[in-house]
Amino acid sequence: MIGLRLIDVAKVERVIPNHVKTPDSNQHMLIIDRLGKTYASGFQALDEVSLKIRRGELFALLGPNGAGKTTLISIICGLVTPSSGQVTVDGHDILGDFRQARQRIGLVPQELHINVFETVLDTVRFSRGLFGLAPDQALIESLLKDLSLWDKRKDPLMTLSGGMKRRVMIAKALVHEPELLFLDEPTAGVDVELRRGMWELIGRLRSSGVTIVLTTHYIEEAEQMADRVGVINRGKLIVVDETQALMSRLGKKQLLLHLAAPLDAVPEALDAWGLELADEGHALHYNFNPDDGSSRVPELIRAVEAAEIELTDLDTRKNSLEEIFVDLVREP
Repeated sequence: MIGLRLIDVAKVERVIPNHVKTPDSNQHMLIIDRLGKTYASGFQALDEVSLKIRRGELFALLGPNGAGKTTLISIICGLVTPSSGQVTVDGHDILGDFRQARQRIGLVPQELHINVFETVLDTVRFSRGLFGLAPDQALIESLLKDLSLWDKRKDPLMTLSGGMKRRVMIAKALVHEPELLFLDEPTAGVDVELRRGMWELIGRLRSSGVTIVLTTHYIEEAEQMADRVGVINRGKLIVVDETQALMSRLGKKQLLLHLAAPLDAVPEALDAWGLELADEGHALHYNFNPDDGSSRVPELIRAVEAAEIELTDLDTRKNSLEEIFVDLVREP
């Protein structure tokens, strides 16, 4: 990655909104109430979605392709008209008080919608002007430098790589100093080093009090960064919880029993344990709930030994957020 540097998070303070309110767990930046969207074709993209996003939190919205994530974000940002329900941003209705609501929102869309003939600098300047804000060359320069775009400021967008275009979209979303930032797959198509730098910037913005709503297919990112997680599937919000609470509540622990000799099948004497063969018969796989199943592990080991199966080793691991997500959206 020659010529690419990580974002200097120490400089990010210059582009963080200075009007962001102090985070308060009792306040909500975004309130979604029974939001629905049915297209003319009859397809129901959203089905009475209700959600409250606390001021200053990072909320990860997860779901498979076509689940309704982008439709939900598009409605909040004024790009799609809802069929029913209400949305308020910092107390401002997105339909009745559109200008005030939209002023507080920054959006990094999944698709790259840019004028490829414009330069980087002109594109970012124009985005700030769209919100009726006075030019601020110092802020724009700082923002472009933090996103490693300053050296490309005079280049037409058509000459940039996909990763650089993604950075331009982030600059456009931040240049009017929003309080609520939507990131729809922000790290899609960017390299590992740039992804790390972008997450440093996002972490700094969250620390400053900016409310962030994230969608991502890199679920390990949500696991590490998000305060809360919501899962949407087929237009319905099926679960919302604190990240660690969700993993504790829905997560399972896995015990892998390594065998001295391979088995062709699980012995009948062990049927009650729900064991599965793994590693071509060289291991037995046991899933259990950490809260109520850990005490049964010694009993299981005794049962395996009673079945005259010799063990060589034991391994345990806990489900990741990605595995919990897959279980939640799996077809019934």
